[in-house]
Amino acid sequence: MINEPLIRSLLFIPGNQPKMLAKASSVRPDAFVLDMEDSVPISEKANAREIVARHIDNISETGVPIIPRVNALSSGFIDDDLDFVVGSKIWGISVGKIDTPEDLVLVDQKISKLEKRSGVQVGKIKLLAWLETALGVVNSREICSDNTRLAAVCFGAEDFTNDMEIPRHALSPEIDNPALLYPRTVIPVCAKAAGIIALDTPYFGYKDQAGLIKDCQNAKMLGFSGKFAIHPSQIDTINEVFSPSEQEYSKALREIDAFEQSEAQGRGSTSLQDQVIDVPVVERARKLISKYESIFGKGN
Repeated sequence: MINEPLIRSLLFIPGNQPKMLAKASSVRPDAFVLDMEDSVPISEKANAREIVARHIDNISETGVPIIPRVNALSSGFIDDDLDFVVGSKIWGISVGKIDTPEDLVLVDQKISKLEKRSGVQVGKIKLLAWLETALGVVNSREICSDNTRLAAVCFGAEDFTNDMEIPRHALSPEIDNPALLYPRTVIPVCAKAAGIIALDTPYFGYKDQAGLIKDCQNAKMLGFSGKFAIHPSQIDTINEVFSPSEQEYSKALREIDAFEQSEAQGRGSTSLQDQVIDVPVVERARKLISKYESIFGKGN
């Protein structure tokens, strides 16, 4: 489970773009995803893995977790990708199109072999698995529960809609196909049941801040803990939405105070501003307070 470091925003950087990789130190997402998969054409795959490998040391000096994204098992590229990037400077590996628990086991075995070769403790490198096909979504419960290396599952809407042979957007670029509601609902539930987190698909309208805010809010309500960014301008918005607000923090403190006063009087529930405050409400408030204080510090 990802509990340290806190990961809300994950910035994609195309692996075959050395200028973009060199600029990574100027931004601060919660994680860098050095991408060797979808953002890199087939003719550039070999070049991308070499460029990514050369930049890992410098990017690691930022202190921001590095999570290279390798190509899927079916691509024929994953072994070479892993060979170039597995080492002590990366926090995790992101891999696309995980369809079955057996896929996860195979990737785990490949990483373990390279950890041994690199002198890295076996199991130290975390795994972020993309569920982005119909089969992957159907098997999400088993996949989420199958592997101790697994830290997060990630929903990929573009590949999912491609696999389903349906459009990504219903009426306009701002309105997703309603068929996305099922995977965006079931994946966070399966992740929570397994004690890991779910990360949401990128929002491709990188100049549309209002649309990004709405999309992040919807994802947060569904149980996602964070979201992938395709542009640095999206980082602050993602972090803000997936963090408790000061208003939410203050409300949670008032809820706990009201409940504790009621509890001292022998009552198991009370009310605050015409809303019932009982045990589940208080437990949720305590979780929110803990998260807020881990991000901003107590009393900020």
